Amino acid sequence: STYLGRLTHILDTTDPKLLLTPSEKVECAVEFLEDYKNGTAPKYSDEQLWQWQRIKNSFFHPDTGEKIYAPFRMAGFVPFGSPIVIGLLWPNPSFAATIFWQWLNQTHNACFNYSHRNASKHTPFNKYIEGYAGAVTSAVTIAVSLQALIKRAHVFSPTTKMLIQRFIPFPAVASANICNVVLMRKNELEDGIEVLDDQNNVVGTSKIAAKRALTETAITRVVLPIPILIFPPIIMSVLERSKYLTYNRGMRIFWHSIVVTACFAIALPHAIALFPQNSQINVNELEEEFKDKTDQTVLYYNKGL
Repeated sequence: STYLGRLTHILDTTDPKLLLTPSEKVECAVEFLEDYKNGTAPKYSDEQLWQWQRIKNSFFHPDTGEKIYAPFRMAGFVPFGSPIVIGLLWPNPSFAATIFWQWLNQTHNACFNYSHRNASKHTPFNKYIEGYAGAVTSAVTIAVSLQALIKRAHVFSPTTKMLIQRFIPFPAVASANICNVVLMRKNELEDGIEVLDDQNNVVGTSKIAAKRALTETAITRVVLPIPILIFPPIIMSVLERSKYLTYNRGMRIFWHSIVVTACFAIALPHAIALFPQNSQINVNELEEEFKDKTDQTVLYYNKGL
């Protein structure tokens, strides 16, 4: 219920070591948790139970129970996403490189969004295709337009142009992230999402809860790229003043990769922890019909990621 508590939880779920968990151990964790839930398992320690729950949460979608592919798990977001961010932030890219990295980034984001979607209500797959197409189009259009504008500007020195170009990925990615979330999940705004009581019983479907879920997700997707796409260019501009990096391309690539990956690994859990995934909302803030459906004052919904 606190930011620190959520941050600790996210740091746990984004641990890349979870990707190395053997499939046999995953199956055992699910089996043991099910037995414990049904009261048929021997007594286990809290530490064992939390470890099994940690494994299950990492591998399976909370609504559907489907297994999530490794590149799109929380634990895989930094290892698989870092090479993309490194490419996005590479200095002085060509138009072709800009288009490629923006496309690859939005493809990765779209797959991640789909893997962690709110699946309490069915969504036609073409809705996700629309969201993906809109995100790619907006990201590529903004990035290429800004890059062309800077290259043609005569008021900046070559050094200033290069520095500004390094910040172009942020507005492109941030705006595309919003577009991606809204387009891929706009059916939730139209149909609403399920709202549950404290016993996980479905009370009803709410458009107000859906609007809040998408707003919280969109804010997270704007905050997330800030330290990833803003800090590395600043840090690298300082490091590259060293003659050692200026004349050593291999070391420049090495430090560029280290700085980007470190910023990514730090930013991800802090951004995701802004809002709880299973958020709560007061019944008085929901549609009038909910006042007659439950005597509880607070209900819950899956925000998605």
